Amino acid sequence: MKRKSFGGEAMLLLTAMIWGASFVAQSAGLAYIGPFTFSAIRMSLGALVLLPFILAKRARRVPAARVYRRRDLLLGGALCGAALFVASNLQQMGMTETGAGKAGFITALYVVLVPVCGLFAGRRQHWMLWLGVGLAAVGLYLLCVTGGGLAIGRGDLLVLAGALGFTAHIIIIDHFSPKVDGVAMSCLQFAVASGLALVAMLLFEQPSWQAVRSAAFPLFYAGVFSCGMGYTLQIVGQKTTDPTVASLILCLESVFAVLFSWLLTGETLSPRELAGCALMFAAILLAQCSGTVRPKKAKHPAPPPQGEMAPPNR
Repeated sequence: MKRKSFGGEAMLLLTAMIWGASFVAQSAGLAYIGPFTFSAIRMSLGALVLLPFILAKRARRVPAARVYRRRDLLLGGALCGAALFVASNLQQMGMTETGAGKAGFITALYVVLVPVCGLFAGRRQHWMLWLGVGLAAVGLYLLCVTGGGLAIGRGDLLVLAGALGFTAHIIIIDHFSPKVDGVAMSCLQFAVASGLALVAMLLFEQPSWQAVRSAAFPLFYAGVFSCGMGYTLQIVGQKTTDPTVASLILCLESVFAVLFSWLLTGETLSPRELAGCALMFAAILLAQCSGTVRPKKAKHPAPPPQGEMAPPNR
Protein backbone atom coordinates (compact mmCIF):
# COMPACT_ATOMS: atom_id res chain seq x y z
CA MET A 1 0.00 0.00 0.00
CA LYS A 2 1.26 3.43 -0.86
CA ARG A 3 2.10 5.81 1.93
CA LYS A 4 -0.52 8.55 2.33
CA SER A 5 0.61 11.97 1.15
CA PHE A 6 -1.55 15.08 1.13
CA GLY A 7 1.09 16.68 -1.06
CA GLY A 8 0.59 13.98 -3.71
CA GLU A 9 -3.19 14.34 -3.58
CA ALA A 10 -2.83 18.12 -3.92
CA MET A 11 -0.72 17.59 -7.06
CA LEU A 12 -3.37 15.31 -8.55
CA LEU A 13 -6.11 17.83 -7.75
CA LEU A 14 -4.06 20.51 -9.52
CA THR A 15 -3.70 18.13 -12.47
CA ALA A 16 -7.48 17.69 -12.65
CA MET A 17 -7.90 21.47 -12.65
CA ILE A 18 -5.34 21.84 -15.45
CA TRP A 19 -7.04 19.18 -17.54
CA GLY A 20 -10.49 20.64 -16.88
CA ALA A 21 -9.38 24.07 -18.11
CA SER A 22 -7.79 22.47 -21.18
CA PHE A 23 -11.27 21.77 -22.57
CA VAL A 24 -11.87 25.52 -22.67
CA ALA A 25 -8.44 26.06 -24.25
CA GLN A 26 -9.15 23.48 -26.94
CA SER A 27 -12.56 24.97 -27.68
CA ALA A 28 -11.01 28.45 -28.00
CA GLY A 29 -8.13 27.25 -30.18
CA LEU A 30 -10.37 25.28 -32.53
CA ALA A 31 -12.17 28.51 -33.42
CA TYR A 32 -9.03 29.49 -35.40
CA ILE A 33 -7.33 26.29 -36.56
CA GLY A 34 -8.32 22.72 -37.38
CA PRO A 35 -8.07 19.81 -34.95
CA PHE A 36 -5.05 18.23 -36.67
CA THR A 37 -3.12 21.50 -36.64
CA PHE A 38 -4.01 22.01 -32.98
CA SER A 39 -2.86 18.47 -32.12
CA ALA A 40 0.39 18.70 -34.07
CA ILE A 41 1.50 21.87 -32.29
CA ARG A 42 0.12 20.90 -28.90
CA MET A 43 1.77 17.48 -28.84
CA SER A 44 5.07 18.93 -30.04
CA LEU A 45 5.04 21.37 -27.13
CA GLY A 46 4.25 18.52 -24.72
CA ALA A 47 7.27 16.53 -25.96
CA LEU A 48 9.55 19.57 -25.70
CA VAL A 49 8.44 20.25 -22.12
CA LEU A 50 9.28 16.69 -21.03
CA LEU A 51 12.59 16.51 -22.90
CA PRO A 52 14.58 18.49 -20.25
CA PHE A 53 13.47 16.04 -17.53
CA ILE A 54 14.84 13.13 -19.56
CA LEU A 55 18.13 14.91 -20.28
CA ALA A 56 18.50 15.88 -16.60
CA LYS A 57 18.01 12.27 -15.55
CA ARG A 58 20.70 11.12 -17.98
CA ALA A 59 23.03 13.91 -16.87
CA ARG A 60 22.72 12.68 -13.28
CA ARG A 61 23.46 9.16 -14.55
CA VAL A 62 20.45 7.56 -12.86
CA PRO A 63 21.04 3.78 -12.59
CA ALA A 64 19.38 2.05 -15.53
CA ALA A 65 18.60 -1.26 -13.77
CA ARG A 66 14.84 -0.62 -13.70
CA VAL A 67 14.52 2.23 -16.16
CA TYR A 68 13.37 0.51 -19.32
CA ARG A 69 14.01 -1.93 -22.10
CA ARG A 70 14.38 -0.14 -25.42
CA ARG A 71 11.99 -2.42 -27.31
CA ASP A 72 9.19 -1.97 -24.76
CA LEU A 73 9.77 1.78 -24.70
CA LEU A 74 9.57 2.12 -28.49
CA LEU A 75 6.55 -0.17 -28.85
CA GLY A 76 4.71 1.34 -25.87
CA GLY A 77 5.43 4.91 -26.98
CA ALA A 78 4.32 4.17 -30.55
CA LEU A 79 1.05 2.48 -29.49
CA CYS A 80 0.29 5.17 -26.89
CA GLY A 81 1.02 7.90 -29.44
CA ALA A 82 -1.28 6.33 -32.03
CA ALA A 83 -4.09 5.89 -29.49
CA LEU A 84 -3.61 9.43 -28.22
CA PHE A 85 -3.68 10.80 -31.78
CA VAL A 86 -6.98 9.06 -32.56
CA ALA A 87 -8.61 9.87 -29.21
CA SER A 88 -7.58 13.52 -28.96
CA ASN A 89 -8.51 14.35 -32.54
CA LEU A 90 -11.91 12.68 -32.29
CA GLN A 91 -12.46 14.69 -29.12
CA GLN A 92 -11.36 17.93 -30.74
CA MET A 93 -13.46 17.38 -33.88
CA GLY A 94 -16.45 16.76 -31.64
CA MET A 95 -15.76 19.92 -29.67
CA THR A 96 -16.26 22.01 -32.80
CA GLU A 97 -19.93 21.01 -32.57
CA THR A 98 -20.54 20.67 -28.82
CA GLY A 99 -19.69 22.62 -25.67
CA ALA A 100 -16.50 22.25 -23.66
CA GLY A 101 -18.33 21.40 -20.42
CA LYS A 102 -20.44 18.70 -22.05
CA ALA A 103 -17.36 17.27 -23.78
CA GLY A 104 -15.59 17.05 -20.41
CA PHE A 105 -18.31 14.85 -18.95
CA ILE A 106 -18.60 12.60 -22.01
CA THR A 107 -14.81 12.13 -22.08
CA ALA A 108 -14.84 11.16 -18.39
CA LEU A 109 -16.75 8.00 -19.35
CA TYR A 110 -13.34 6.34 -19.79
CA VAL A 111 -13.40 5.82 -16.01
CA VAL A 112 -16.40 3.51 -16.50
CA LEU A 113 -15.23 1.99 -19.79
CA VAL A 114 -11.81 0.86 -18.51
CA PRO A 115 -13.14 -1.63 -15.90
CA VAL A 116 -15.81 -2.78 -18.36
CA CYS A 117 -13.04 -3.65 -20.82
CA GLY A 118 -11.46 -5.64 -18.00
CA LEU A 119 -14.19 -8.24 -18.53
CA PHE A 120 -12.41 -9.31 -21.72
CA ALA A 121 -9.34 -10.02 -19.58
CA GLY A 122 -11.40 -12.31 -17.35
CA ARG A 123 -11.85 -9.86 -14.48
CA ARG A 124 -15.19 -10.13 -12.67
CA GLN A 125 -16.68 -6.78 -11.75
CA HIS A 126 -18.59 -5.60 -8.69
CA TRP A 127 -22.32 -4.95 -8.98
CA MET A 128 -21.69 -1.26 -8.23
CA LEU A 129 -19.88 -0.98 -11.54
CA TRP A 130 -22.91 -2.22 -13.47
CA LEU A 131 -25.07 0.23 -11.58
CA GLY A 132 -22.60 2.92 -12.63
CA VAL A 133 -22.82 1.82 -16.26
CA GLY A 134 -26.62 2.12 -16.11
CA LEU A 135 -26.42 5.58 -14.55
CA ALA A 136 -23.86 6.65 -17.17
CA ALA A 137 -26.17 5.52 -19.99
CA VAL A 138 -29.10 7.50 -18.57
CA GLY A 139 -26.86 10.50 -17.91
CA LEU A 140 -25.46 10.37 -21.44
CA TYR A 141 -29.01 10.30 -22.81
CA LEU A 142 -30.03 13.38 -20.78
CA LEU A 143 -26.83 15.20 -21.68
CA CYS A 144 -26.62 14.44 -25.39
CA VAL A 145 -30.04 13.53 -26.81
CA THR A 146 -31.73 16.72 -27.93
CA GLY A 147 -35.30 17.28 -29.00
CA GLY A 148 -38.04 14.70 -28.80
CA GLY A 149 -36.32 11.99 -30.86
CA LEU A 150 -33.49 9.60 -30.12
CA ALA A 151 -30.89 11.37 -32.26
CA ILE A 152 -27.59 12.20 -30.61
CA GLY A 153 -25.61 15.16 -31.89
CA ARG A 154 -22.70 14.38 -34.24
CA GLY A 155 -20.30 16.26 -31.99
CA ASP A 156 -21.39 14.21 -28.97
CA LEU A 157 -20.81 10.97 -30.89
CA LEU A 158 -17.32 12.08 -31.90
CA VAL A 159 -16.43 12.94 -28.29
CA LEU A 160 -17.86 9.58 -27.16
CA ALA A 161 -15.67 7.82 -29.74
CA GLY A 162 -12.76 9.83 -28.34
CA ALA A 163 -13.58 8.47 -24.86
CA LEU A 164 -13.24 4.95 -26.30
CA GLY A 165 -9.86 5.98 -27.69
CA PHE A 166 -8.75 7.26 -24.29
CA THR A 167 -9.89 3.95 -22.81
CA ALA A 168 -7.55 2.11 -25.19
CA HIS A 169 -4.81 4.60 -24.30
CA ILE A 170 -5.18 3.87 -20.57
CA ILE A 171 -5.10 0.10 -21.15
CA ILE A 172 -1.93 0.38 -23.24
CA ILE A 173 -0.25 2.50 -20.55
CA ASP A 174 -1.33 0.01 -17.88
CA HIS A 175 0.43 -2.74 -19.85
CA PHE A 176 3.70 -0.94 -20.62
CA SER A 177 4.19 1.39 -17.64
CA PRO A 178 5.76 -1.24 -15.32
CA LYS A 179 8.37 -1.99 -18.00
CA VAL A 180 9.46 1.50 -19.05
CA ASP A 181 10.36 4.94 -17.75
CA GLY A 182 7.09 6.87 -17.62
CA VAL A 183 8.43 10.29 -18.58
CA ALA A 184 10.41 8.87 -21.50
CA MET A 185 7.37 6.98 -22.82
CA SER A 186 5.22 10.07 -22.42
CA CYS A 187 7.70 12.17 -24.40
CA LEU A 188 7.80 9.52 -27.13
CA GLN A 189 4.01 9.24 -27.30
CA PHE A 190 3.70 13.00 -27.76
CA ALA A 191 6.31 12.87 -30.54
CA VAL A 192 4.45 10.04 -32.32
CA ALA A 193 1.05 11.74 -31.94
CA SER A 194 2.53 15.01 -33.18
CA GLY A 195 4.01 13.31 -36.26
CA LEU A 196 0.71 11.62 -37.14
CA ALA A 197 -1.18 14.89 -36.63
CA LEU A 198 1.33 16.72 -38.84
CA VAL A 199 0.72 14.27 -41.70
CA ALA A 200 -3.06 14.60 -41.29
CA MET A 201 -2.72 18.40 -41.15
CA LEU A 202 -0.84 18.49 -44.47
CA LEU A 203 -3.40 16.18 -46.08
CA PHE A 204 -6.67 17.66 -44.80
CA GLU A 205 -6.03 21.20 -43.54
CA GLN A 206 -4.43 24.42 -44.77
CA PRO A 207 -3.43 26.36 -41.66
CA SER A 208 -2.09 29.89 -41.91
CA TRP A 209 0.47 31.55 -39.66
CA GLN A 210 -2.09 34.20 -38.81
CA ALA A 211 -4.54 31.54 -37.59
CA VAL A 212 -1.83 29.82 -35.55
CA ARG A 213 -0.85 33.15 -33.96
CA SER A 214 -4.50 33.79 -33.09
CA ALA A 215 -4.62 30.42 -31.29
CA ALA A 216 -1.23 30.91 -29.63
CA PHE A 217 -2.44 31.10 -26.02
CA PRO A 218 -4.78 28.05 -26.18
CA LEU A 219 -1.97 26.12 -27.90
CA PHE A 220 0.53 27.16 -25.24
CA TYR A 221 -1.79 26.16 -22.41
CA ALA A 222 -2.81 22.82 -23.95
CA GLY A 223 0.77 21.92 -24.86
CA VAL A 224 2.81 23.14 -21.91
CA PHE A 225 0.32 22.87 -19.05
CA SER A 226 -2.16 20.14 -20.08
CA CYS A 227 0.33 17.82 -21.80
CA GLY A 228 3.74 18.50 -20.27
CA MET A 229 3.02 19.79 -16.76
CA GLY A 230 -0.19 17.82 -16.19
CA TYR A 231 1.41 14.48 -16.98
CA THR A 232 4.49 15.21 -14.87
CA LEU A 233 2.37 16.23 -11.87
CA GLN A 234 0.37 13.03 -12.29
CA ILE A 235 3.51 10.88 -12.17
CA VAL A 236 4.91 12.65 -9.09
CA GLY A 237 1.56 12.72 -7.29
CA GLN A 238 0.86 9.03 -7.85
CA LYS A 239 4.12 7.96 -6.23
CA THR A 240 2.63 8.45 -2.75
CA THR A 241 -1.09 8.18 -3.49
CA ASP A 242 -3.29 5.08 -3.63
CA PRO A 243 -4.22 4.46 -7.30
CA THR A 244 -7.97 4.30 -6.61
CA VAL A 245 -7.83 7.64 -4.80
CA ALA A 246 -5.70 9.05 -7.62
CA SER A 247 -8.24 8.01 -10.27
CA LEU A 248 -11.09 9.47 -8.26
CA ILE A 249 -9.30 12.82 -7.93
CA LEU A 250 -8.32 12.94 -11.60
CA CYS A 251 -11.84 12.26 -12.85
CA LEU A 252 -12.83 15.60 -11.29
CA GLU A 253 -11.54 17.09 -14.55
CA SER A 254 -15.11 16.78 -15.85
CA VAL A 255 -16.40 18.99 -13.02
CA PHE A 256 -13.65 21.55 -13.58
CA ALA A 257 -14.43 21.51 -17.32
CA VAL A 258 -17.98 22.66 -16.63
CA LEU A 259 -16.84 25.17 -14.01
CA PHE A 260 -14.20 26.78 -16.24
CA SER A 261 -16.57 26.79 -19.22
CA TRP A 262 -19.05 28.77 -17.13
CA LEU A 263 -16.44 31.15 -15.68
CA LEU A 264 -14.44 31.83 -18.84
CA THR A 265 -16.89 31.50 -21.72
CA GLY A 266 -20.31 31.92 -20.11
CA GLU A 267 -21.38 28.47 -21.33
CA THR A 268 -24.41 27.23 -19.42
CA LEU A 269 -26.20 23.89 -19.26
CA SER A 270 -29.94 23.34 -19.14
CA PRO A 271 -31.52 21.62 -16.10
CA ARG A 272 -31.82 18.45 -18.19
CA GLU A 273 -28.11 18.58 -19.09
CA LEU A 274 -27.13 19.31 -15.48
CA ALA A 275 -29.12 16.25 -14.39
CA GLY A 276 -27.22 14.22 -16.98
CA CYS A 277 -23.92 15.53 -15.63
CA ALA A 278 -24.93 14.62 -12.09
CA LEU A 279 -25.81 11.05 -13.10
CA MET A 280 -22.58 10.63 -15.05
CA PHE A 281 -20.54 11.95 -12.14
CA ALA A 282 -22.32 9.48 -9.84
CA ALA A 283 -21.44 6.73 -12.33
CA ILE A 284 -17.78 7.79 -12.24
CA LEU A 285 -17.76 7.65 -8.43
CA LEU A 286 -19.36 4.19 -8.42
CA ALA A 287 -16.86 2.93 -10.99
CA GLN A 288 -13.97 4.08 -8.83
CA CYS A 289 -15.42 2.76 -5.57
CA SER A 290 -16.52 -0.62 -6.89
CA GLY A 291 -13.15 -2.27 -7.55
CA THR A 292 -13.19 -5.87 -8.69
CA VAL A 293 -14.81 -8.86 -7.01
CA ARG A 294 -11.97 -10.71 -5.33
CA PRO A 295 -11.87 -14.51 -5.70
CA LYS A 296 -12.16 -16.76 -2.70
CA LYS A 297 -9.05 -16.87 -0.62
CA ALA A 298 -6.72 -19.65 -1.77
CA LYS A 299 -4.77 -21.91 0.53
CA HIS A 300 -1.57 -20.40 -0.81
CA PRO A 301 -2.52 -16.84 -1.68
CA ALA A 302 -0.72 -15.18 -4.55
CA PRO A 303 0.89 -11.76 -4.19
CA PRO A 304 -1.64 -8.91 -4.41
CA PRO A 305 -2.18 -7.57 -7.97
CA GLN A 306 -0.89 -4.19 -8.98
CA GLY A 307 -3.35 -1.33 -8.69
CA GLU A 308 -4.95 0.26 -11.72
CA MET A 309 -3.28 3.24 -13.25
CA ALA A 310 -5.00 6.59 -13.16
CA PRO A 311 -5.99 8.13 -16.50
CA PRO A 312 -3.24 9.99 -18.35
CA ASN A 313 -3.15 13.45 -19.56
CA ARG A 314 -5.42 14.99 -22.30
